[in-house]
Amino acid sequence: MSTPFPFTAVVGMDDLRLGLLLNAVSPAVGGVLVRGEKGTAKSTAVRALAALLPEVPVVTGCRFSCDPAAPDPRCPDGPHDPDGPHGSVPGEARAARMVELPVGASEDRLVGALDIERALSEGVKAFEPGLLADAHRGVLYVDEVNLLHDHLVDLLLDAAAMGASYVEREGVSVRHAARFLLVGTMNPEEGELRPQLLDRFGLTVEVAASREPDLRVEVVRRRLAYDDDPAGFAARWAGEETALRERIVAARALLPGVRLGDTALRQIAATCAAFEVDGMRADIVMARTATALAAWAGRTDVTADDVRQAALLALPHRRRRNPFDAPGLDEEKLDDTLEEFQGDEDGEDPDPDGPDGPGGGGGQPPRGGPEAPDTPAQDGPAQDDTPGPQETDAQPETQPEGGQPRAGAGEQAPVRSAEPFRTKVLSVPGLGEGAAGRRSRARTERGRTTGSRRPRGALTKLHLAATVQAAAPHQRARGRSGPGLVVRRDDLRQATKEGREGNLVLFVVDASGSMAARRRMSAVKGAVLSLLLDAYQRRDKVGLVTFRGKDAELALPPTSSVDAAAARLESLPTGGRTPLAAGLLKAHDVLRVERMRDPARRPLLLVVTDGRATGGPDPVALAARAARLHAADGTASVVVDCEAGPVRLGLAASLAGELAGTAITLDELRADSIAGLVRDVQQRSDGHREGYVTGDPRRAA
Repeated sequence: MSTPFPFTAVVGMDDLRLGLLLNAVSPAVGGVLVRGEKGTAKSTAVRALAALLPEVPVVTGCRFSCDPAAPDPRCPDGPHDPDGPHGSVPGEARAARMVELPVGASEDRLVGALDIERALSEGVKAFEPGLLADAHRGVLYVDEVNLLHDHLVDLLLDAAAMGASYVEREGVSVRHAARFLLVGTMNPEEGELRPQLLDRFGLTVEVAASREPDLRVEVVRRRLAYDDDPAGFAARWAGEETALRERIVAARALLPGVRLGDTALRQIAATCAAFEVDGMRADIVMARTATALAAWAGRTDVTADDVRQAALLALPHRRRRNPFDAPGLDEEKLDDTLEEFQGDEDGEDPDPDGPDGPGGGGGQPPRGGPEAPDTPAQDGPAQDDTPGPQETDAQPETQPEGGQPRAGAGEQAPVRSAEPFRTKVLSVPGLGEGAAGRRSRARTERGRTTGSRRPRGALTKLHLAATVQAAAPHQRARGRSGPGLVVRRDDLRQATKEGREGNLVLFVVDASGSMAARRRMSAVKGAVLSLLLDAYQRRDKVGLVTFRGKDAELALPPTSSVDAAAARLESLPTGGRTPLAAGLLKAHDVLRVERMRDPARRPLLLVVTDGRATGGPDPVALAARAARLHAADGTASVVVDCEAGPVRLGLAASLAGELAGTAITLDELRADSIAGLVRDVQQRSDGHREGYVTGDPRRAA
């Protein structure tokens, strides 16, 4: 039994409680996404929702939860004939289901499984329903939804958009209704959601543990009381739960009579337009949420306060333009927008072209404003593109540029990154078997068919031609007499497919004094930020190693949170010597540990440096030996050459040779670079195809 709602309310999560209750009142709101740090009772609150949902009438014996009043005419368990009293379909009431989708679930577990053997040999559609069928007319809950595999996300998107699930296997098709309330929880530190899935959640709420000692004491006290006597604890709160359930039922009954006036509609449309929200889904969700808020409050008219609250719940996650934008709304701008259209109702005629009108810029939050409070302000014009003094043992630390504030001894304050750009594709050569992604070639469950094999366990993807070929020689011995093919399990062949995998992209970034020229470091950060965006789009894990001064540090352990890497990058100071060997050795240690944790995920090492190595005895030789360790492990490597100026030493290219990798300049990194295009054509003409960007070209051929 879940802990009652008051347990979570005491932590101060009013928005979470309200978001869940509004979806209980009006499932058309479209679900809720709960974002927050670990240990904040996100899952506890969501599971408690099931006890508050009203019972659901279902057709007796139907595995797909058809409504007796309007059964699905295409239900796989149908047709449901009206043989009850007065010609009705026999039904029964049951509790609404809370179905949990595990992050590691298979496709068949989600959508259901077809028995291909029986379909081929007997012509029978033997279908075992999946979690989508179980969740129909209930709640589908995904804990750690941001870690869900891409192919499951695609299936969820399809079902949420169409209200139905389709299962097709080699011409055998089954369809059933799948309308559910989607609820997800996630910790943003572990990575963000795909934009398509993010937009499918009607509402989003942010939760955090209270810092008030008295509230934390009460949470612990109630948790211990629940552990000691779960039944007694639930009985103590049963009266409040019953009252809450009755209020939900009353609000559902009132909902059809709630009036959404023209003024409220104009406020909703103006708010979505003012915050530049993509598409029209936000307007619809806000309208449904505001209506549900009025019903929950027992009113029949939507007020401006309802619209404001709906905006705070429905818009923050739709404001993000890229994974590095912080979610949120400028509440002052929201109030100005609502007041403008409220004033219009009262007879005021605001100037549409004035500073606060739709055509003006009033209230527009600047970049780096409330939506991204931690983003540094825009740098002024570049002051200098000349590297600082040369690094020597006699002068171990670089002095700051004129006018650049000192961040510490021999250290310069962080410089803002340049604007990101679209990068060329960097991939790992060969054929991997890692988690599904979009970077390197791999054997996957989805993709183009490349061959067949005998199935290991349950058959998921039938290779029809290979199955027929295996069964054909045995037809006479099996006594085939009719037109059908006699197929046995030994004849079945699983299709092998080739798609793309995600990799571990480990950035090794030179933050020494030789990189500290303001314009150069800004360009370098812009390049790394661009590669991070590319890694986000290709479903990679990322890690960040930096080296400067006397040592290297793991600034960010390998994670799926690309925006965490971007935050570390923005705050990266520069200055000091260039311990290149230390950076490469630290990266080698990180990759060694990650190979033990996840041997199927292949690494891609991206070294961002000008190739210089200083400090200690024979630093160049030390760096070369460290690089050869990566080459011996077969790690695919790319050196992004940051050297600038008319005279270039070519040290990055030498480092790439020791790594058995490839060196590219910042300009060649751009997808639209002419220099990069010429280089690509030259390499392709030499016979380097997949993986020509990374690793030894002889391995990539």
